[in-house]
Amino acid sequence: MEFLSVKKENYVATVTFNRPPANALASSVLKELDAVLAELEVDRDVRVLIIHGEGKFFSAGADIKEFTTIETAEDFSELAKKGQEVFERIEQYPKPVIAAIHGAALGGGLELAMACHIRFASESAKLGLPELQLGIIPGFAGSQRLTRYVGVAKALEMMLTSEPITGKEAYQAGLVNHVVKEEELLEKAYELAAKIAAKSPLSVKAVIELAYMNKNSSFQEGCEKEANLFGQLFQSADAKEGIQAFIEKRKPNFKGE
Repeated sequence: MEFLSVKKENYVATVTFNRPPANALASSVLKELDAVLAELEVDRDVRVLIIHGEGKFFSAGADIKEFTTIETAEDFSELAKKGQEVFERIEQYPKPVIAAIHGAALGGGLELAMACHIRFASESAKLGLPELQLGIIPGFAGSQRLTRYVGVAKALEMMLTSEPITGKEAYQAGLVNHVVKEEELLEKAYELAAKIAAKSPLSVKAVIELAYMNKNSSFQEGCEKEANLFGQLFQSADAKEGIQAFIEKRKPNFKGE
């Protein structure tokens, strides 16, 4: 594997992203993650997964430069759908997946964290969906999961302003389960993972399945709508301006076109 490493100990697998400088979720990274999930799902020596980012960030989002290589709305929608499929796999995974968030979980990074079953965040971590500053929208089901966790009003505020919230604020909003000091992040995640790993894998799998029984077709319809709009917006002049401004490290000039 080029971008991920896996460490297994005491029935817990730690999956670590290592794609400097920001652990951006390019298509190649998501493909690798999907392969790792497939491998660990059938590994009887793994009962819990912890997802973590090497370096300064959990994941600062999708690979914006990759966006510049895609031309059609259909291709952008397909990119969104592929990301949604990987994250939906995580949410429906038969083994608990814990996100250990430090530094930043922005855009696709937060969408990944929200697909996990349990989230730990460091106090100073930054969590947000800043896609609107690029003239686009979340594409990996972020608009659907964020509203589910923090409510429509808070989710709209976060998306419309593009402003991230801290780990402490995320805990208060119900977005993360635990907020801890950064130096204790993995330690605390392992402590919880060990408690879960001691349980019967069959009962754990059953509880996860039951916990998501209330997900209905409206969620899937929302994801499909999100992917379609994601593709359409990438054809706009504002999206091209937002992405170019990001690459050039300047403030974008949006014109509503």
